[in-house]
Amino acid sequence: MKDRKDIKEDVVGRLARLVRDTSSSLPDDVERAVRRAVRREESGSSAAVVLRTILDNVALARKEQTPLCQDTGTLTFFIGENLRRKVRPEHVRKAVALATKNGWLRKNTIDAVTGRSYDDNCAEVAPVVHYVAGHEGKVTLLMKGGGSENMSRQYSLPDSSLGAGRDLEGVRKCVLDAVHKAQGFGCAPGVLGVCIGGDRATGYETAKMQLLRSLDDKAGDAALRRLEDRILKEANSLGIGPMGLGGRTTLLGVKIAARSRVPASFFVTVAYMCWALRRRTMEFTK
Repeated sequence: MKDRKDIKEDVVGRLARLVRDTSSSLPDDVERAVRRAVRREESGSSAAVVLRTILDNVALARKEQTPLCQDTGTLTFFIGENLRRKVRPEHVRKAVALATKNGWLRKNTIDAVTGRSYDDNCAEVAPVVHYVAGHEGKVTLLMKGGGSENMSRQYSLPDSSLGAGRDLEGVRKCVLDAVHKAQGFGCAPGVLGVCIGGDRATGYETAKMQLLRSLDDKAGDAALRRLEDRILKEANSLGIGPMGLGGRTTLLGVKIAARSRVPASFFVTVAYMCWALRRRTMEFTK
């Protein structure tokens, strides 16, 4: 077993531990979904082999406290508004630098103009820090790999190429189109966060935040709840399967939210997440 490396229990140390644990341990609800998916697939099929390999990787990463995936992705921290003074952006940056030094993160941050690597994974707005209301005393980290981010999409309704109008049926057509275009790229089986409405920026932000919801969670709105269930069922009937090799499990979950919009715009935003849905929350009440 690798050296676990002692971590101080100050704010920076606790955040570094959050990074380590998020990077190396798949959330319980996601692991349960993968295990259920194995049981749905035919024994000995490519889909079953891929899913069992994923579970082997999950167990090994958790045991060794090493990253679940070499692409440790974009780190987005959601921090309770009441922690603004206690957990500051400089604490987050120091924690990310420490986690990178300890090997819990890949050197994964590149200057878009020069191509230079930020070897501590810290740059302007990297990592991403959001202070949010209603998250009192908590810090949540979401790690989203580039392969899955590349499969995210945004649509503007109506869309004549899809025959999609400005209604929930049009939304459904957009989301299924995103799944079909992703195929196995982005490391299926995936999880979708979806935002209906908003502007282009808040659409992506809201869609990505849906990935923080448990896979067992259902939308509060009955119409959105039905839409989540229908899209999940229909996506899994497409036969794309794990890594695009065929099978009954193309998605592990679909989470949808709606935001107000202006009359001229009707956006549908899909945040695609790979099976390695790395998210974790730490209490900072003490």
